Amino acid sequence: MQDEDGPRALADDEVAFPGTNGGAAFDVFVEEPAKANPLFGAENFIATPHLGASTLEDPWRRHILDSAQLLRFLPPGTRRLVDVGSGAGLPGLILAILGVPEVHLIESDRRKAAFLLACKARLQLSGVAVHAGRAENLVLAPADVVTARAVAPLERLLPLLLRFAHDHTRFLLLKGREVASELTRARRSWTIEARLHPSLASADGCVLEIERVRPLGIGPDQRHAS
Repeated sequence: MQDEDGPRALADDEVAFPGTNGGAAFDVFVEEPAKANPLFGAENFIATPHLGASTLEDPWRRHILDSAQLLRFLPPGTRRLVDVGSGAGLPGLILAILGVPEVHLIESDRRKAAFLLACKARLQLSGVAVHAGRAENLVLAPADVVTARAVAPLERLLPLLLRFAHDHTRFLLLKGREVASELTRARRSWTIEARLHPSLASADGCVLEIERVRPLGIGPDQRHAS
């Protein structure tokens, strides 16, 4: 059974931005692409699934709530968010639906990027920008928050995230049961100030909140120096 009250309660009661219609948008997102679409009968048509088959039984909790819970950790006044490796738009598209004013979705797979563009148009999310390319090749203005979900181990992920950060950027990463070992390995090369928060969506998951990060041997004032 789908736990439909989970993400809606979070959005309505705790952290939704004013003037948004998250519930209706979530309904569209979970059902996209619609199975009744005549394209499914067309020759050579390929639909890229945006939700893994193993999690379709409970998409509200496994995907929507998992993404929406990050709203609790957004700094006051957050305006600009970059989501690295968006895939199906998790968590970035969900946070845009819930009202983050400016969200940049980075996705290297062009089929998935096309899906994100279709969702942006259908949901009329004017604050969303989709960047079809690899994060290491993109140049964007620094963001208040950088997010990622199931992209790469932390030691390989941090250099990508820092491309879109300023000195006060907060990093919100959805991680699984290996987060402790990932932190241990990453701290061999990085100074990391972080907190772990239990996931609302999974007993094995957590939110890794990083407030400050820099390479070992680099002082705070040198972090963004070339």
